[in-house]
Amino acid sequence: MEKHEETRYVKRTQKDYSMSFKLQIVQEIERGHLTATAATKKYEIQCRKTVVNWLKKFGNFDWENQTPFTMSKSPEQKIMELEAKVKLLEKQKSFLEQQAFVADKKAIIFDMMIEIAEKEYQIDIRKNSSPEQSTILNKKNSKQ
Repeated sequence: MEKHEETRYVKRTQKDYSMSFKLQIVQEIERGHLTATAATKKYEIQCRKTVVNWLKKFGNFDWENQTPFTMSKSPEQKIMELEAKVKLLEKQKSFLEQQAFVADKKAIIFDMMIEIAEKEYQIDIRKNSSPEQSTILNKKNSKQ
């Protein structure tokens, strides 16, 4: 006769797992070695939610704001990021310098065109008002 082994379901609680065991699993997940589901299967934890609770309690992730706490970067990573920022800023600087150069040239050409138009057509294109007149005009305009 065959013996039927009775596999009983034993309900576990949070207290059944040691703190070191919980921390070990959290570290493995945070390092990317396992997912919460994979940890549940590998370590025969009854529910994925248990592992997620451990991550919330003991992990380095701010679950309320959905951003990691200050996860330290290696000096090499920091240097690489700073070098990338420097390159970007240098590109932006050269682009802006080029734009300023073009704007200056346009302003010079515009002034030359106005001078030529004034000489050719003998009209005053630019207003040549004295500072006193401009303040009087401003007062009149503000009253209206």
